[in-house]
Amino acid sequence: MQGLNFIAIDFETATGRRASICEAGICVVRDGRVAETRSWLVRPQGNCYSYWNIQIHGIHPEDTAGAPEFPEVWSEISAYLKDCPVLVAHNAAFDMGCIRHSLELYGMAKPDVTYYCSLRAARRLYDFGCNTLDYLCGQFEIACGRHHRAGDDAEMCARLFLREIRDAGWCGLEEMTYCNGKL
Repeated sequence: MQGLNFIAIDFETATGRRASICEAGICVVRDGRVAETRSWLVRPQGNCYSYWNIQIHGIHPEDTAGAPEFPEVWSEISAYLKDCPVLVAHNAAFDMGCIRHSLELYGMAKPDVTYYCSLRAARRLYDFGCNTLDYLCGQFEIACGRHHRAGDDAEMCARLFLREIRDAGWCGLEEMTYCNGKL
C-alpha cells in the first residue's frame, strides 16, 4: 500500500465533556504499515474526573496531576500532522469532537485536517451485529492491547482501517468519500 499514509487517533476523557481529554494516542501509518504508536497522559482542566469514566479507562486524577495540559500535547501531535494531515478514528464523531472542543477551550486554531471513520467504514463493509473497536478487532484477530487506553486503541484502529481498505479493494483514501470529513 505504497503512499497510504494516515494517523489513527484516540482520546479518553475524564468526564462526559469532550474537552476533558485525559489521554491521547496516535498510531502513524506510512506506506500502509504501522510505523509508530505513541500516547500521552493529559491533565484535563481542573483535573476533575467522573466515576463512570474512570471505570471505563482506569485513569485517575493522580495519574494526570503532573501531566501536561492539552495545548502541550496537541503541539506534539500537530508536528505529526504537518507531514500527514489525515486522521482516522473509530467513531470519529467522538474523537473529532474532542479535538474541536479542546481547541476551542484553549483558544487554539483548528488545523486543516481530513479525517476518516473506521466505524462508518465497518458498518458499510461488514454485516456484524456489533461494530465496536474491540469486537471488530477480535473478529479479524487484530491484537487488542489494552482497550480504552488511547495508544492501544489508536493502533487497533489503524490496523482495522488497513483491513477495511484491503477488504473493500480500495486503491486510495480518495475513494472513501462516505466515511470522511474535515476537522
